[in-house]
Amino acid sequence: MPVALVTGAGRRNGIAHAIAVALAEAGWDLAVTSSAERDREMPYGGDPDRDPAVLERELLAHGARTVRIDADLADPDAPGELIAAVDAELGPVSALVLSHAYSVDSGLLDTSIESFDRHFAVNTRAAWLLIRAFAAQIPAGGGSVVALTSDHTVGNLPYGASKGALDRIVIAAARELGSLGIRCNLVNPGPVDTGWMDDETRTALTAAQPSGRLGTPDDAARLVRFLASDEGRWVTGQLIHSDGGFSV
Repeated sequence: MPVALVTGAGRRNGIAHAIAVALAEAGWDLAVTSSAERDREMPYGGDPDRDPAVLERELLAHGARTVRIDADLADPDAPGELIAAVDAELGPVSALVLSHAYSVDSGLLDTSIESFDRHFAVNTRAAWLLIRAFAAQIPAGGGSVVALTSDHTVGNLPYGASKGALDRIVIAAARELGSLGIRCNLVNPGPVDTGWMDDETRTALTAAQPSGRLGTPDDAARLVRFLASDEGRWVTGQLIHSDGGFSV
């Protein structure tokens, strides 16, 4: 079976968890990454009931071989080491799903240099290095890169800026890596409540949705599964707003 690497799969209600399960259902073997230390730094905190075996059991139930690797993507050596470890355990990676994110709210005037640099190290530099390492080992027939992105920048400057830079890297990769058979796309899922919303935020964002509901991790997972599949082989260089009309 083809091998997919999904980053950021540390929380059961997260988008990466849903993507990994959707890919396993479609016949992929899965490598997943997480960083318990990074999750604890997020405003919502770590998953208090975090049990890495939960996701592994779900993937195994769909017949997928699976490996979990704890990776601190702020370390510039981690992306290359991660791709090599997956290759050694499962074989070369055919689909790279960049679903990890570091996000601590701060604005233009109160963002520290340390916070700015950390956001770019995890959200931008690590993505670039992962794509580079992925391209160096791509199997015959090519593969797919799908990155999760966001427009949330106001009051969340370093996160939004780092995601904007990610967008440009992935779009450039679609052109530069096309000759290797690698297609590269971004998915902006809009507001998805993965544990970070309070009641006031949830109510306001739901009211702004033309569909009358917030997005779910499964909504994003279905699109990512399509983009990673052969059915999505003619789609590349796109930033797709799959958000129920929120961005309209």
